[in-house]
Amino acid sequence: MTALRYEVFVTPAIAQSSGSLNLPNGDPMVWSPISTTLVYGEHDAVLVDPPFTTHTARRVLAWVEKTGRNLTEIYITHGHGDHWLGAPVLLERFPDAAVRATAGTKAHMAGLATPESRGPFWDVLFPGQIPTVPIDVRVVGEEGLNLEGHALTPVEVGHSDGDDTTVLWVPSLKLAVAGDVVYNGVHLALADSAGGGRDAWRRALGQVEALGAEFVVAGHKDPARADDPGEIGRTRRYLDDADRLLRGSPAPTEFFDAMLSLHPERINPGILWFSALSLLNGRSAQ
Repeated sequence: MTALRYEVFVTPAIAQSSGSLNLPNGDPMVWSPISTTLVYGEHDAVLVDPPFTTHTARRVLAWVEKTGRNLTEIYITHGHGDHWLGAPVLLERFPDAAVRATAGTKAHMAGLATPESRGPFWDVLFPGQIPTVPIDVRVVGEEGLNLEGHALTPVEVGHSDGDDTTVLWVPSLKLAVAGDVVYNGVHLALADSAGGGRDAWRRALGQVEALGAEFVVAGHKDPARADDPGEIGRTRRYLDDADRLLRGSPAPTEFFDAMLSLHPERINPGILWFSALSLLNGRSAQ
């Protein structure tokens, strides 16, 4: 049986074409860098989490084609559109590839795919930039995926920066493709973390930690950083710092400035500012 390998393509931060929200200093908002992982054997490959615009998905497609592997499956770790809306671009080139997700992720994807859901958000921020072709998503169960005799196992971990998050575990590589459970050198998206969400996120991190991975690919990462399992602990510390600060019911700017001071190495402060506004405009962040 041929050994597997993996590579990661990081789509750089994407500028939003429209939208009225800017950072406190006036800088425009950008979308965080997005990680796409390719796990491959001698002939075939599985892609995890394609990016969302037509242009960025084409760049990922060119990267896949350079490997000379046949793409057999596209796995989606969770329902956020930035990790799957570009899949039709890859399916044009690999029409036999199956898009796979757990039942929970498929349900989130189906909700987002409607024009009523897409229109007020994605079509406003990225008009004309995102494929609209419907995607047939096949549910993957406990049997997981198989790549040239190797198991790739979805692990359902619950809530992280959104609901029904999963991690794709590749035991032969000791690789955890962690989706949005782990962030690597990028500010976390905390907008949906109130009401016990940060506690649930910490439990999800514990499940990833228990896998004993030697490589952990974060869904959003600074491309200069390695796929270090230590990012699990660093993500947890970010959540702990946010909890400590939020207990004081700060103003959004106070929370934003304090988190920047505590985590100056992380990129894309825009997502931190959006988190601050989402959590603290009504001063309800528990």
